[in-house]
Amino acid sequence: MTQVRKQHASPKHASKKRAKIDKLLDPELFKALADPNRARVLACLIKCARPCSVTEVAECCSVDFSTVARQLSTLSKAGLLEANKDGRTMWYTARNTHLATTFHALADAIDEWNANPCTDGSCHNA
Repeated sequence: MTQVRKQHASPKHASKKRAKIDKLLDPELFKALADPNRARVLACLIKCARPCSVTEVAECCSVDFSTVARQLSTLSKAGLLEANKDGRTMWYTARNTHLATTFHALADAIDEWNANPCTDGSCHNA
């Protein structure tokens, strides 16, 4: 008995199709999360669940103040933190709901393509 094998679209063909996953795989987001110090800083702020100053985060993470300030700025620019200035103090809060929503949407987009692979050159648009 001959087994019929599905033909999958080539990567070149699949890359031409636009889908939600293209937007969700944001390089800036993953770049911001790739650094171990930034990951530790973000984890600290997520667990703290309140606005924290640069000084508080530096003490919590045992990282130099200037390093923490740079890391917080990068995380903020990537949309992972909310930054508010009160006088001379910057207060940073993790955007927990935004981060969870983003990763849930990414997981859903991956599941969608896993359930409906791009076969026979018939990629679907989402």
